[in-house]
Parts: sequence; C-alpha cells; structure tokens
Amino acid sequence: MISELGHFTLWLCLAVAVVQSLVPLYGAWRGNPALQATARPLATMQFALVSVSLGALAWAFYTNDFSNEYVANHSNTMLPVFYRISAIWGGHEGSLLLWAWMLAGWGMLVAWLSRSVPVDMIARVLAVMGMVSIGFLTFMLFTSNPFDRILPWFPIDGADLNPLLQDPGLIYHPPMLYMGYVGFSVAFAFAVAGLLAGRMDAAWARWARPWTTIAWAFLTLGIALGSWWAYYELGWGGWWFWDPVENASFMPWLAGTALIHSLAVTEKRGMFRSWTALLAIVTFALSLLGTFLVRSGILTSVHAFATDPARGTFILVFLCIVVGSALALFAVRAPQLQSTGGFRPLSRESFLLGNNLLFLVATSVVLIGTLFPLIGEAMDIRVSIGPPYFNLFFVPLGLMAMLLLVPGTFSNWKAQGGRELVRRFAWVAPSSLVAGLIASWLPGGTPWVGTLAFVLVFWVFFGHLDDVVRRVRASRERPMRALWNLPRGYKGMVLAHCGVAVLVAGITLVTQHEVERDVRMAPGDVVTVGGYQFAFEEFGSVEGPNYDALRGTFQVTRNGRHVRTMYPEKRTYRVGGQVMTQVALRPGLVHDLYVALGEPLDMPGAWAVRVYFKPGVRWIWIGALIMAFGGALAVMDRRYRKGAREENGVDTA
Repeated sequence: MISELGHFTLWLCLAVAVVQSLVPLYGAWRGNPALQATARPLATMQFALVSVSLGALAWAFYTNDFSNEYVANHSNTMLPVFYRISAIWGGHEGSLLLWAWMLAGWGMLVAWLSRSVPVDMIARVLAVMGMVSIGFLTFMLFTSNPFDRILPWFPIDGADLNPLLQDPGLIYHPPMLYMGYVGFSVAFAFAVAGLLAGRMDAAWARWARPWTTIAWAFLTLGIALGSWWAYYELGWGGWWFWDPVENASFMPWLAGTALIHSLAVTEKRGMFRSWTALLAIVTFALSLLGTFLVRSGILTSVHAFATDPARGTFILVFLCIVVGSALALFAVRAPQLQSTGGFRPLSRESFLLGNNLLFLVATSVVLIGTLFPLIGEAMDIRVSIGPPYFNLFFVPLGLMAMLLLVPGTFSNWKAQGGRELVRRFAWVAPSSLVAGLIASWLPGGTPWVGTLAFVLVFWVFFGHLDDVVRRVRASRERPMRALWNLPRGYKGMVLAHCGVAVLVAGITLVTQHEVERDVRMAPGDVVTVGGYQFAFEEFGSVEGPNYDALRGTFQVTRNGRHVRTMYPEKRTYRVGGQVMTQVALRPGLVHDLYVALGEPLDMPGAWAVRVYFKPGVRWIWIGALIMAFGGALAVMDRRYRKGAREENGVDTA
C-alpha cells in the first residue's frame, strides 16, 4: 500500500507541476499579482508531494518489500540498513526520483529564499522550473516507475545492490552530484525568465549568482567524492580516467565555472548579458546531456545506470525541446541585450573574458573527446580517444587559466594601468619562480611541465596573499579584525582560487612522482616501494555481513621502524557471487601507501599484488573541498542577503 501511495503522489506532483508551469507564467504575462503569487505555494506543494513519494520508496527498502520490482532488483535482506536506504539511488528509477525530489527542493528554496526578487520575476523562474519538473516526472511515470509491482509472484529475497555501490562514498557522492546538476536548473530558469521579461541587468545577475555558485559548490563536492571513491574502491590506484560518465559531470562544471565569472561581470558592470544567458543555457544543457549519456545505454561504464534505448530517446527528445526552446528564445531576445558600456583591453573584464574562453574551449575539448567515439561507433567506425588526447589539450588550457587568475584579481574594472599592474607583480613573479623551482627540485627533479605547474601554484598563492594583505593594510582597523571583516564573497573567491592551486599541486606531485609496482608475492616475500618495505605476512579468510573475503596481511616498515599493518581483501558477495577488490590504504597528508590484491597465480599461495607510493594525492581532494567551501562562503555575502537594493562593495569576481 505504501508503494501505491508513492506512485499516486507522483501523479499528483505532475499535476501540480503542470499548474505551476502555466498559471504563474500567465499571471506574469497579464500582470495579475494574484496568479503570480500562486508560484510559491505551488512549488512548496510539489516538494511536499515528491517527498512523500521518496519516503514511500525508502520505507519499501527499509521493510524489504520485494513485491516492489525496484527494491527486489537493488536490495537484499543481508544488506546493511544504511546501504538499503542509499540503494534508493543505486539504480535508474530511484536515482531519477532523487533527481525529481532535489529539483522540487531547489524550487521550494528559490520560492522562499528569494523574497526580495520581484514577484513577476520569481513567477517566471518557478514556472520554468515547473516545466523542467514536468519532463522528469513524465519520464519517470511512463518509462521508469520506481513503484512497479511484481505480483502475485514475487521473490522472497532480493537480487542485492551492486557491490560497487556498497560503500560509504556512494552514500554521499550521487546526492552531492545531483545537487549540482539540478542546481544549475535554477540558473537556467533565471536566464529564461530574464529573457522572457527582457530584464538581465545587474540586479538580475545578483539574484541568479548565489544560486549558480552554490550549485557549482555542490557539483565540485560531488565530483571530488566520485574521484575519491574510484581511487580507493576500484583497485586501479587512479583518481581520474577521463571516463565518458566522469566527463559528463565535468562538462557542466567547466561551463558553470565560466558562468559564475560571467555573472560577476554582469552584476558589476551590466555587461556580457547575452553571453551570460547563453552560458546558463549551455550549462544546464550539459547537465541534461550527462543524464542522457548515463541513462541511454550508449555507454558502458561502472557509472552508467540504464541500458534501455527507449529511455535514452525520451531524454534526447526532452533535451532537444528544453534546449531548443531556450535557444530560440535567446535568438529572439539577444539583440535587446546589447551592452552600452565598454572596457579597455587591460581590465578585469578582459581577464574574465579570457577565463571564459579558456573554460569554454576546455568544455569543447571534453565534449568532442566524449562524443566523437560514440558518433564513430554509430557510423561503424572504431575510434578510440583516451587520456593522452585529453591531457594534451587540457594541461596547457588549465595552466593558462591559472596564469590569468592573478592579473584578473589585481586589475580594476573598466581600465587598468599597465605600470601599476607590473608593480604589483614585482615580488609575486620572482618569488613564485624561485618557490616553484625549489618545489620541483625537492621530490628529486620534476619534468618542465611539472615545474611550470609548481611555479603557477605559487603564483596563485602569492598573488592572492598580496591582494589580501593590501586590502587589510588599506583598512583602518586592526589587522585581524580587518581580515575578519573582509566581505565573504571576496574571501570565498580567494579560497576557491587557492583550492585550485592546492588541487593542481596534488595532481602534479602524484602524476610526476608516484611509484607503482605490480609484483608476484607469496607469504614471506618483501617488496620495497617509495622507501617503504611491504612484507606479505599471511593470508586468511574473514566474513562480512553479506560477503566472504580473502584477506592478506602486509607489514609496512621504513628504516626498520614499523609503520602500519595493511589488510587488502578480495571479497565475494554471497547473493550475486560478484568478486570485488577492497584496497588497503595508509592515508597521509604528504603521501598515501596503497596495496591491492589482484588474482591468485599458478604458484601455490602466490598473488598478483599492486603496491603504490602516491605523494600528494590527498591534496587533490583537499583542494576540491577548499574550492567547494569557498563557493559556499561566497554565497553568504551580505549583498545577497540585502536583496534587490543596488549596492556598492568590494569586488568579488
């Protein structure tokens, strides 16, 4: 009965979404305040209904209701309770319900946290979000219903959750990722609403910018969690593989980063208005494209959900309708969005425009590398594009983007004096060069690309340090109080940029200096990697809640001193019989030690063992966390809480 309630509330939610997409929009068109005012309660009602539906599915998992087909396919009585609940998004149908719930949640937050936005604008925004909800709810109800029953004959036990998903990382990774994906629908809705109203001024950018920034922060966190999960769960020792589904989340992140910076220009100078609107459309289009790639069945990936071409066709049609309609509206309205002001070639606007172009080129590189093999396959042409292609283009683009960060931060709006800018570099440039050379020499020598990366890492650090010190000195307050009173938007920007530097430092260290050994080992054997001795001590069996494991015991020493006992495992899950690798990690701020069991070999007691020494790898995720925190801090800036009033303050582009 609970499943029927969940199914029924989804239909009610669809009806509410239809009303939400029509009535407030009609009210905005006719200038009827009463009809416009219906947007907020309708958005709240939609969220309440889909919450009941999600709760019903959670209850079905908790109670092991195997008459529900989705539960039967993705759970089991031996599955721990916390994995039973996270199994809600462990498959296609449930993850789509989570998506719809988050979309409704974003709509409700926009409804009640945008009180200062004019009613006609918020009515248009929520109407557009209602239209997006219609697409996803229709998709779910007609092709991907999570409440389908298996009656009258249903299994007494379930088929189990994919062992890859039975991990804490998969409890948090998909919700964070979806919060980013779905959050960009708010930026899209503001863009379409602005185009409909013919209003995309500085106030409009100030309304849209915090929503875009927090969505970007969630997506940053989601991508980082996915990378971390792949690193320790898949047993291959890497943190990024340019997998097509990884790329599907990376593309909207790149476009969203460009969008945030473009919104800064629109907010401060009223410029780049049409460009900003187009970026908002492109960013959400890439989010929908990621949905299509994951759920269409055209990709084979550990991240992919569905293999039903009919579902892929539905999403493709939905993508064409949403994006096509938005682009058509943009084509009609764009001529009215021409900027009246201008800026000099040497100005903050120029550097932000350069930033935008670099991120869009990077997005295009990833898009081509992801889609071209699929197009070739459709034409019976086998095309293989791997990490060398992406690295060839992405490394120089990323380094150029880092180079622009500091002059962009130093420069004034509209015009910047060249001599003054050069004076700002007087100590930053040589200090960065010296520090970068030292950092590249300390690990034992680094190739020139790595050396350049280290120089740019310090370039970003020292540049932002210089800017913070100058702002503090310009204040009449005590240094610590002046530092504390800097606008949160500015502090968030500094943190995000420094997070990029930390991430790049980690990438440089681990790619240039990691040590990997694939060896044959039996109990009693010792291998030395990165100055550590790994002694294979013994082999045994252990039992988990729903799996049996073969566990190796490795004693790790350095210079005769015991460091850690590590226990890599080979797990066999009882229900499905899948065999999974559980790596052993010794994490550290400076470096990680990593041991993974491969396959048993012909020699009795011998195993293929993979051992890694990974310097700086944890800095990658620390940098991403700093970036996400910077984005969240920027959203808390006072000027966003002050609402629609025009303000002057510290620039935080």
